Amino acid sequence: MPLIKLIVDGENMKPGPSVSQQLGPMGVNLGKLIEEVNKSTKGFKGMKVPVEINVNPKTKEFAISVSSPPVSELLKKELGVEKGSGSTGSVKIGNLAIEQIISVAKTKTPGMLAKTLKSAVKLVVGSCVSSGILIESKSPKEIIEEIDSGKYDKEISHEKTEVPAEKRKALDSFFKEITSKQEAQAKAEAAAKEAAEAAKEAAKAEVKPGEKPAEKSAEKKPAEKEEKQKKK
Repeated sequence: MPLIKLIVDGENMKPGPSVSQQLGPMGVNLGKLIEEVNKSTKGFKGMKVPVEINVNPKTKEFAISVSSPPVSELLKKELGVEKGSGSTGSVKIGNLAIEQIISVAKTKTPGMLAKTLKSAVKLVVGSCVSSGILIESKSPKEIIEEIDSGKYDKEISHEKTEVPAEKRKALDSFFKEITSKQEAQAKAEAAAKEAAEAAKEAAKAEVKPGEKPAEKSAEKKPAEKEEKQKKK
């Protein structure tokens, strides 16, 4: 049976050119298929989800297979954000607990090359580097070193995925300070850029209409110009 691979919005697949082009010629009831896909991706709302659709050309029947979303999508869900860091990780977008990392690792373990949950946790932590995500109020690189040292062996071995309320409060408080610093830095950079643009415009205004900067500087040396004309 033909296998169609798609990336859809969890619980919100909609008819579109890509879907119609691939499934339309097979005579599949698109309305019914989309309804079934949305049911199958329930729980993944707001995330991009890999879906495989096996179609029987004769009966027009189909079978849907849903894979878990990419690690980046699961991390964004844990943070409650729609986008990752747009500055290669330099701008922080959240502060996760190790329990949340374990939760994501458990979801992705079946499709990972990692042989143990601990290895899967390290892979998820690695994904946090470019995503701009802190873990336990530290950089992902620090957390990997702590995982290797055995600091989180208890949480991993017990597969803890629930974050204690007090810990969540402390992580949020720390990230609030980080956010304030990032906002202040962004404002300072914007002000500096604006000042640079203003200085550039002011420099242009000093040059008379139709006059090039080089011509203006040349006018400051009329004696040199007269001397050259005499030699000619």
